[in-house]
Amino acid sequence: MSKSHFVLVLLFILSFSSLSAQVQSTNDALNDILKKKAVHFKNEINFNKAQHFFIKKEWDSTIIYSIKQISLGSNKELTNYCRFFRGCGYSKLSLFKEAQTELHLISKDFSFYPLVNKTLGQISLQLKDYKKAIYYFKEVQKSALPKEDYKISAIYSNLGICYLHLDQFSEAEEYFFKSLKLKEKEEDLLSLIGLYMNIANLYYVQYQDKKAIPYFEKAYVLSKKTKDFDQKEYTAFNMAMVEENRGNFKKALEYRKESEQWKDSLNNQNKVWALANYEKKFAVAEKQKQIKVLEIENKLKNSQRNGLFFSAIGLLLILTGGVYLYAQKVKNSKIILLQKNKLDELNAAKDQLFSIVSHDLRSSVNALKTSNAKLSATLETKNYDELNQLIIQNSSIANGTYSLLDNLLHWALLQTKQLYFHKESVHLYSIIQQIEYNYKPLLLDKAITFENLVSKSIFLFVDLDSLKIVFRNLLDNAIKFSNQNDEIKFYTKEIDSEFCEVIIEDTGIGMSQNSIDELLQDNDLLSKKENSEIIGTGLGLQLCKQMIKKNGGTFFIESEINKGTKMIMRLPKTK
Repeated sequence: MSKSHFVLVLLFILSFSSLSAQVQSTNDALNDILKKKAVHFKNEINFNKAQHFFIKKEWDSTIIYSIKQISLGSNKELTNYCRFFRGCGYSKLSLFKEAQTELHLISKDFSFYPLVNKTLGQISLQLKDYKKAIYYFKEVQKSALPKEDYKISAIYSNLGICYLHLDQFSEAEEYFFKSLKLKEKEEDLLSLIGLYMNIANLYYVQYQDKKAIPYFEKAYVLSKKTKDFDQKEYTAFNMAMVEENRGNFKKALEYRKESEQWKDSLNNQNKVWALANYEKKFAVAEKQKQIKVLEIENKLKNSQRNGLFFSAIGLLLILTGGVYLYAQKVKNSKIILLQKNKLDELNAAKDQLFSIVSHDLRSSVNALKTSNAKLSATLETKNYDELNQLIIQNSSIANGTYSLLDNLLHWALLQTKQLYFHKESVHLYSIIQQIEYNYKPLLLDKAITFENLVSKSIFLFVDLDSLKIVFRNLLDNAIKFSNQNDEIKFYTKEIDSEFCEVIIEDTGIGMSQNSIDELLQDNDLLSKKENSEIIGTGLGLQLCKQMIKKNGGTFFIESEINKGTKMIMRLPKTK
């Protein structure tokens, strides 16, 4: 790849990744104003619902209730707010033309008009209309809106990106360094990495390698502190290109290998299967080695007994040696048989796991293939309602398949003792909020009411990543086995000063005591059995039990058919 080609590729990738990192959520000042407006206009039902869904970031509902309020046309101030709600909602849904139409209808005396310009600037940047984007971002700069209502560092960074795309390098440099001065004080590593790479590209496109390379290196070093594999991959790839242009191909190869490693770290199915297959072969080899050792030991003992037998010290000693020989042989045979049975059981469990997982993967891929064929046909007919349903369906299939592979990877890492655990103090309520946000589409799809009733004062002393895996799996199961319009809630019970119970309760289909006993058995890996109410590999729940145990906790289930289920975790609190 030539140097010029390399620069163009990076500019495309980094400008948009930087933009996504800089788009700010609705600010606290606006939320406070909206809540006060809702109290003041308590009789305006549609406005109250629109602002509620806007704060919750439920964009479809926001758009619907906003237009209902606008259709009444009774209050100019409320109409401006609703136009703003709709513009933001359309923007979040990537319907940029509709978003621009709504935002341009807002009158300029709107108290939060700088946020209108900010949103228009971000939309123009997405549409690659860089001159318009510059105009809107500079209008935000001129506003009297307090700087805490938006990140001025993000405005500077976006202006730098626009000028960079327009080849106005001095202006781009000015705004990038204005942003850098502020961002180095902020605790936003991803945004700072993106800014370093944009500055590097600014110099690299001008063939100022000596200025560019230190910023590529800064981005690479900083990426080590993040858990974002995309950023790790991009920064390592950048360093590979830099070293290739320097002619240091050995170092470039090392960076390329690192980039590929991050690229394949979580979603390379072949690695998961290879790891499991290697583990199976390793276990078989170890057991065979143990059997051979036992056979050699038996031969040595037989030789010793034969020597005693031919020592002619008497019939009593001969009889005693014969009895001893027989007892040892039986004992060793039992040990070998038990080990062989255990190995056969483990191999059968792995074979069954591979069979079920491959079947589920094949079903998911086949469903995705069929859905994509329908999607192609629907695109020709321009049936947007059906198209939307197919996209939602594809997303659901992809998410299910990803969860299966993710659970399989973590299970394999647990079995081979390669999963890293780092216990720290975590705020339970915030973790549940994150999990709720991730599963909001699935909850909305079934119209399930979700409540986070966890005490905001509780801190747990656990490994954060494994706790998220447990909560995601249990919430996913609760949604899967709930009906339309059911309820799911998280809440806690104080046990003592050291432990508390975290409970996930749903009002779904429930399960029998036999099913509960099956799921809680430690040696039961799979749950796809005949005449069983449990559907699936059972891998997720086994993973949850092992991770709860490694975090020093315990796990229980309470359930009744058609009355719902409680998943109860007893976990250590921060002292």
